[in-house]
Amino acid sequence: MNQYRFHYFGLAALFIVLATGTMPDAAEPDRLVVYSGRAERLIKPLLDSFQAKTGIHVDLLSSGTTEVVNRLQAEGSRTPADVLITNDAGSLERARELRLLSPSATPNSVAAIPAQFRAADNSWIGLSGRFWIVVYNTTLVKPADLRSLLDLAEPRWKDKIAIPNAGSEYLQAGVSVIKAVYGDDRTKQFLEGIKANAGTQVYGKSSQIVEAVAKGQAALGIVNHYYVYRHLATQPGAPIAVLMPDQHEGGMGAIINVAGIGIVARTTRTDAARRLVDYLTSEEGQKQFADLNKEYPLHSRVAADSSLPPYKTTRVAPVPLTRLGELREPAMMLIEQAGLR
Repeated sequence: MNQYRFHYFGLAALFIVLATGTMPDAAEPDRLVVYSGRAERLIKPLLDSFQAKTGIHVDLLSSGTTEVVNRLQAEGSRTPADVLITNDAGSLERARELRLLSPSATPNSVAAIPAQFRAADNSWIGLSGRFWIVVYNTTLVKPADLRSLLDLAEPRWKDKIAIPNAGSEYLQAGVSVIKAVYGDDRTKQFLEGIKANAGTQVYGKSSQIVEAVAKGQAALGIVNHYYVYRHLATQPGAPIAVLMPDQHEGGMGAIINVAGIGIVARTTRTDAARRLVDYLTSEEGQKQFADLNKEYPLHSRVAADSSLPPYKTTRVAPVPLTRLGELREPAMMLIEQAGLR
């Protein structure tokens, strides 16, 4: 259990966890247990705001998305979790397929979030959007040097790119989309090419990729867009910029994914869980995603940060988010076959 990070409001809950290694099984309605696959800094401020607004205490378990979904599956009917939040639609689809989530979405959340960002049965709801983009060093690369994500596999980028490792949900989702658009052969060529071109510049965190590009250790990298804007917010003079790939005629379009939320099927606190879903999909909650994280709000009445490329004018890859679950395993096989680690 060392790989998990816990945040508890109440010494009694913390004592039980330390003494027994398990979460308490309290049934009070003014408390929620959230399993989160998101980086803590990206979600905890919103959960804190919800707690302050409603008086509902939130106990947060943070780990990798794959780990929290696996934990939820392993715990089965014994899980203390009420809500699942992940950074990837594919993992939410996987949880839905495993019947870990309940189609308990509220009318407010369904009305707030467009259908393309929700499960078919509304068992999960998207919270914020992100594009998988190319970050480039402005002193080393010109925007005209690259049009497509697939161009990064070309030999001219040998020893010039930084990429996520094989365990990255972002990589897995991106490869899933490329596979759906171009098929296995071209996807494998892309993977083998970026592996060769990255060499040792393979990172476990997107922030490390942005840092490497900012320092000139790599000319380009592949990350979610908000990591670039968060870096620039603290280091505005950094020589980095976002290149939105595949916008040309005939290009596949940019790869989009969402963080999202689902109510755990076994919860006894459905009403409180629904209140959290309503809050995070409300205009107030969506504005926090936009302001704090530089993510794209999914609520139609909430504007994204003005520094981001406009969503409405961005060509998006034509692969429904609901397909990312079924594509995940085949994509991971291709990643493994290409020798990515």
